[in-house]
Amino acid sequence: MEREGRRRGVLRLPGRAGTRSGSGPAAPGPTPPAAGAVFEVRPARPDDLDALVELYADVAAEGRWIAAEAPVDRAMRHRRMSELLDRRDACLLVAVAGDELVGQLGIELARYGVADLGMLVAAPWRGRGVGSALVAAGLAWARQAGAHKVALQVWPHNQAAIALYEKFGFQREGLLRRHYRRRNGELWDAVVMGLVLGDPQVGGSGR
Repeated sequence: MEREGRRRGVLRLPGRAGTRSGSGPAAPGPTPPAAGAVFEVRPARPDDLDALVELYADVAAEGRWIAAEAPVDRAMRHRRMSELLDRRDACLLVAVAGDELVGQLGIELARYGVADLGMLVAAPWRGRGVGSALVAAGLAWARQAGAHKVALQVWPHNQAAIALYEKFGFQREGLLRRHYRRRNGELWDAVVMGLVLGDPQVGGSGR
């Protein structure tokens, strides 16, 4: 995959406060950005990697929204994200407000045509349209990369994420029961969701 915005199928989308994102409700913490705060979705660059790792570690530390849990192996995560930047079958997108990185989405296309999607949003920016903008850009990349379907998994308690994905046309395809072992020994379910890419106006009709 080429660097510096020349990656195929990536959109640049200005964003404004609006629809809830897919990484759960905002947690207590930093003062939320003002209503109408502007952000941009663009391809990740090498100089984003340190901030990407820190954002990933912050969300992992919350222990509720993504599979990773604290402590995060930052060196390994940095290496994996760096590798994504050079792959033509994958895309790493970021949402940036000013000089602050506030969200990220990774999507990888398998040889059989299904693109696997995962995303997260910084706590103060949830519910402000970042998740919607990231998903829209990710789906645009998937279509132009030749995917016929986009798939993901989400925790059942993350109702904000499920609602976001359903807004784009994703359907619940199954439930993995007691599938993921957490560090405290709990076994969590995961909802499997998929979007068959069809009508570009609604994200995919599946028909």
